This record gives sequence, C-alpha cells and structure tokens, in this order.
Amino acid sequence: MTATAAPATSLNPNQQQRLETVLAELRQLGSELEGDPQALLTLLRQLEQLHRNLQDGAFRSSLPADRGELFDLLRAMEQSGGWPYIPRLQLRTFMDLLQRDRSEDEHPLAA
Repeated sequence: MTATAAPATSLNPNQQQRLETVLAELRQLGSELEGDPQALLTLLRQLEQLHRNLQDGAFRSSLPADRGELFDLLRAMEQSGGWPYIPRLQLRTFMDLLQRDRSEDEHPLAA
C-alpha cells in the first residue's frame, strides 16, 4: 500500500492528526497483511462497512436541506475530487441537472 496525498480538509488540526494516525495504522496493517488475501479481504470489508455507516448515517443527516446549499456542497465536492465511489462525470451530470432545476425555479414564469 502506498500513501496518497491528503485532500483539502475542513477538519480542525486535532481531528486531522487523529485521522492521520488512524490511516497510518490502517496502512501499516495492510502492509502486514500483504500476501494474505483472506485477511486483506476482511480488512477491505470492514473499511467498506465503515464507509457505508458514515455515508448513510452522519454524512447523510448532515447534508443541507436547502437546494442552493446542497448545490454548493456538490460543486465543492466535484472540485475536490468527487464523491467516494461516484465517478466525477456522474457527479458533474448530477450537478448540471440540479443547476437546471435551480434555474427553472428562479425563472420569472415559474409557479
């Protein structure tokens, strides 16, 4: 496993340090498990479950309810690398559709 450049973050310095520590430990564990595909599969499954729990729990409940704020968040996500597991092109298409809906809502003839 190789380390990748950290994306821009809005974490405070303490949170960023905690995250970096956990990620370093996970990278080390991945290195230790190299050559053991069953153990690596277990690690990957656990990481996927964590991802789903965060996405479906805290992240989803933290999304803005306001369409404009949601659009701004999606634009920032697209500019910083997209949503995990959603290719940038699909996110761009979603943002274009949201922008079109937003423009229609602001149209003077819109009800």
